[in-house]
Amino acid sequence: MPTTEKMIKQVLELREKGLSRGDIAKELHLSEETVGWLLSRGEGSEKPPADIYIGWRSVGVYSSRLTHMARIFSDIILEECSKNEFDIDAIMGIAINGIPLATTIANEMDLELIIYRPKRTNDPSEGMGSILSNYAGVRDKRIAIIDDVLSTGATMRNAIDFLKANQGEPSLCLAIVNKQNFDQIDGIPVRALIRTHVV
Repeated sequence: MPTTEKMIKQVLELREKGLSRGDIAKELHLSEETVGWLLSRGEGSEKPPADIYIGWRSVGVYSSRLTHMARIFSDIILEECSKNEFDIDAIMGIAINGIPLATTIANEMDLELIIYRPKRTNDPSEGMGSILSNYAGVRDKRIAIIDDVLSTGATMRNAIDFLKANQGEPSLCLAIVNKQNFDQIDGIPVRALIRTHVV
């Protein structure tokens, strides 16, 4: 687990590369509040905001480990399909970290693969994000959405909104880690391998 000093260094390096506070938060799987605290080096506050750092590099460095995780997620998807009496037509990976896992799950389940690039800012002129045209489309398909870490739920919510606006049917949200205390987003079930909370 990185020390606060290492995290401050990471945050400052990403800021120097031109990443916004929101982009840094997504990159490091931290809240924007925590990134702000790290950028200010804790000035004005003795105690950092409650947050949990998520690192899953030991899984991500080997495709065979992602394959094992994909089998677990595939089992969860089949369980949800059986429980709610629907089938999934496609797997949608949220860029960047949801893509490798979504690709592996789609391969495991022999389903279409959709790649979603979320909007990068809160600027309404940026739209709702986009899907990459070299992959499957969303129209008239029941879709499971995959990301690595669900921090605030905003990225997943944007993906759901994008699907609904483009005649896709979001049916299930999946993540390796859920840092929130909710089981659904906009009525769509959320499942994760791990749920964290501050006690």
